[in-house]
Amino acid sequence: MNSDFLDIPQGKIASVVTHLEMREKPEVAPHPAPAAELVFHARPELDWYRDLFSRIGADWLWFSRLGLSDAELASVLNDDRVHVYSVRVDGRDEGMLELDFREPGECELGYFGFTPAMVGKGAGRWLMGQAIAKAWAEPITRFHVHTCTLDSPQALPFYLRSGFTAYRRQVEIADDPRQAGILSPDRAPHVPIIPAD
Repeated sequence: MNSDFLDIPQGKIASVVTHLEMREKPEVAPHPAPAAELVFHARPELDWYRDLFSRIGADWLWFSRLGLSDAELASVLNDDRVHVYSVRVDGRDEGMLELDFREPGECELGYFGFTPAMVGKGAGRWLMGQAIAKAWAEPITRFHVHTCTLDSPQALPFYLRSGFTAYRRQVEIADDPRQAGILSPDRAPHVPIIPAD
């Protein structure tokens, strides 16, 4: 079997991105709600959003929204077709669900995740049920999401179990956000930093 290796420039990170979709609403077994509430945020406050985004995703190198200016981030979050929810536990937001309806007839599961305090408590199945119900309550014919090899290893199997089907893979190369000053260097220790020359 032949293998091809591609060099990744120093100072960069690379991941394999898997794109998934569902073309019709699946049957979703009800999952008991955790001791939490799902809260809709019509116009999320930017510092609040960045804090929650970081607490959920920094160790998985979620960085795309953190590199946006206030104006760029506000233009996304204040769009009526982007629905941002938090999972609130004892008055503190510990999870995020973001549904993006900006493409007509489609919904993208933009962001979905929990802080470490919620991982392993079964809240993911409940939140995915909420996501599927809210997405398919709109006039869509496609619900889609993508994940990558930098994300939690639980993410891809979870999406597949939830009814999504993989249809495409790509390789993404980006500046390492820890070297670009977007995330602190101690984040994602499972991904070694290879400094740029």
